[in-house]
Amino acid sequence: MSIDKATAARVAHLARIRVKDEDLETLAAELSGILGWVEQLGEVDVEGVEPMTSVTPMALRRREDAVTDGGIRDKVLANAPATREGFFAVPKVVE
Repeated sequence: MSIDKATAARVAHLARIRVKDEDLETLAAELSGILGWVEQLGEVDVEGVEPMTSVTPMALRRREDAVTDGGIRDKVLANAPATREGFFAVPKVVE
């Protein structure tokens, strides 16, 4: 697929990229080259190849999904400007 100067100018406008008129020919050639590589990828035989998310096989580390209270209430409340009965105290904002 070949990109002309008008299409390159439109792509630059849509991407909000300012391109000088004398640079449009170079941009069109580069975009054409990129599209050529994409077309080449379509010719690759991927029959039987599983999709992957990484080039190295990895399994995510897992932890037990257990609900706890955290056990650090006093440390958390130490950062609060005001507390009351083990909770954050905030000023009333609704009359």
